[in-house]
Amino acid sequence: MADLAFHRDPYLTELETEVVEVGETDDRPWAVTADTVFYPESGGQPADRGVMGAARVVDVQRRDGRVVHHLTEPVHPGPIHQRLDWRRRYDHMQQHSAQHVLTAVADVWFGWPTTAFHLGDEVCDIELDVPSVEVPRLAELEDAVAREIRDARPIIARILDERGELEGDVRARGLPDDLDGPLRVIEIEGLDRNACGGTHLRSTAEIGCLALLGTEPMRGGTRLRWVAGDRVRRRLARWETRGSQLRTLFGASDDELAAIAEMKLAQIKDLNRRLARRTEELADAVAENLAHGPSAVITARIEGADIDLLRRIGSRLNRLRPAGAAVLTSAGSPDGVFVVAVGPESGIDVAMAGDAVRMAFGGTGGGAKGIYQGTAPNLDRADVIFEGLEALFGLG
Repeated sequence: MADLAFHRDPYLTELETEVVEVGETDDRPWAVTADTVFYPESGGQPADRGVMGAARVVDVQRRDGRVVHHLTEPVHPGPIHQRLDWRRRYDHMQQHSAQHVLTAVADVWFGWPTTAFHLGDEVCDIELDVPSVEVPRLAELEDAVAREIRDARPIIARILDERGELEGDVRARGLPDDLDGPLRVIEIEGLDRNACGGTHLRSTAEIGCLALLGTEPMRGGTRLRWVAGDRVRRRLARWETRGSQLRTLFGASDDELAAIAEMKLAQIKDLNRRLARRTEELADAVAENLAHGPSAVITARIEGADIDLLRRIGSRLNRLRPAGAAVLTSAGSPDGVFVVAVGPESGIDVAMAGDAVRMAFGGTGGGAKGIYQGTAPNLDRADVIFEGLEALFGLG
């Protein structure tokens, strides 16, 4: 595939070519063209996107030595115009060229060989054959890569006619199984030669910059996350927007944000603990009040209660009235909530009783071990439904 348009000129964005084969797989039409600007997914670089005729190109894959374009609608054999999603392609070129620089510097200067590469939608990563990397060393690596970018080293694609030429200073981390014919090598002048079929920039200067984001253990090595090129500017803009919002919310400077956020989280945890205690006390008080009723089935509408409070009240009623049952409701938006509680000595099947109440309310729910909870769009009929509960539960 070395003579196709995406290799001949990675900066080409449109092409007049010809559809030579069409088909359909899993209800998705596909086409093969005599030439193509669309790069097929390979070597860690995602497939290109764009349009071909009236159809959108949603995926591009290698198949039996051909480039297969997966489309949103069928196309017909004959002449066709291709237009590339250039912003996506250029982003991939920036990330992929940056990976070559990062891999070369990490290996040659630091002794950390790369074993895998992944180009993600937001963040890229490489896996280094080293158990861990200390933060100061990461800073040194980032500085070293920055120098290579500033040096504006030419990036040149070369074709090797013989596999034997791989010996020496050409890296070959992994070649496609279906590769046949001459081998393509990406050379970064004075820095690296790497067997690669991806699309690349003309110069390291076009990378702009590369920022290392952090590491994590991975398969005995270290995964290193990073971004490069225009992604750095976009990421910085998003972080600055969020930073501005946080500075406004907290009334603090960037340097104070972490400490204030930590303090606020501690306050929230303390408030949640207090709220949990008050909720327990409230559930106890409500259950104590309801437990003294003469009916075998307690019914109550508790305004403002959420499902958690209803469940707590039901659990306490089961302990206070082990031979009784209760149906508790609370209006809500958009749906109300209900709880069916049956004591362990009541002889009532909670699932059957809960399902009966759920169907009467026209809601959804489920439960076990004495508590059935659910939601219902309309609890206005609760009073009417309450009237028949003792007979429904077999306690009347």
